Amino acid sequence: MSTAPHHSKPRTPSVAQLRAFVAVAEHRHFREAAAATGTSQPALSGAVAALEDALGAQLVERTTRRVIITPLGERVAEHARRVLGSLHSLTEAVEAARRPFTGPLHLGVIPTVAPYLLPTVLRLVRDSYPELELHVHEERTPSLLDGLAAGRLDVLLLALPAGGAAPTRDIPLFDEDFVLVTPPGHELAGRTDVPRDVLLDLDVLLLEEGHCLRDQALDICREVGADGAAGTTRIAGLSTLVQLVAGGLGTTLLPVTALDVEAGRSDRLAAARFAAPAPGRRIGLATRPGSARTDEYDRFAAALKNVLRDLPVRIVE
Repeated sequence: MSTAPHHSKPRTPSVAQLRAFVAVAEHRHFREAAAATGTSQPALSGAVAALEDALGAQLVERTTRRVIITPLGERVAEHARRVLGSLHSLTEAVEAARRPFTGPLHLGVIPTVAPYLLPTVLRLVRDSYPELELHVHEERTPSLLDGLAAGRLDVLLLALPAGGAAPTRDIPLFDEDFVLVTPPGHELAGRTDVPRDVLLDLDVLLLEEGHCLRDQALDICREVGADGAAGTTRIAGLSTLVQLVAGGLGTTLLPVTALDVEAGRSDRLAAARFAAPAPGRRIGLATRPGSARTDEYDRFAAALKNVLRDLPVRIVE
């Protein structure tokens, strides 16, 4: 339990203290927060304690099993994210003014996009922006949005609309269909005219909570009155999900960009296409509104659209 002393007047915290506390507020775990910020756990814990001392307020409840952010701590975390975001915008503005497409760019990508689009993205950066230092962060949507708001990330590649508490500037790239993945002997295997309401009669395996693809699949199932949750499986990745389908445990929904990688080379899996209009999702970029690199991001999005045209998707013009 923190016992931060109270001062008659709070002192101004340091940037390092704010960064440490925001990391703890995001991860709810000191070790994970230290790893995310590249600092040692004792140093991070000391920075949070120093912030509490500077403000004269308890921000964190430390227990043996987890970290709890106090109600005041949640408010301080929101202020800290805005401060860090503003500082990042300052350095971003200077960098953008010097030369576009140079220096570091921290790209956040959701796990159901990263394995299938990153090769194309990395090839574009290598060929067209050789002076851009791209850093890729694969995280789930809530963590990406927190990182964008705090200035830890510059631009996100994810399903739109991005959502989240902080506003984002969304740049659509393409729309893609979902396909139904089944065992090869399934009655729907290979069909191209599957109606959505077949989901009422299927055991649809989903990713665990926290993945936006799970939420999208659940929305599709709910549209036809199905609950869309087969059994009690808790699967963290699409590769494991399709292996369960190959083992006969049910069916699943895959975005079409993932189909070849996850199911195309297995004779224990088959795909069925939905009748038009097929369910799907929109993929795009999300940035901070008013970013100094807005023009740069728009040009990057346009270049991305050009190199993604070979994929089985519909480019948003």
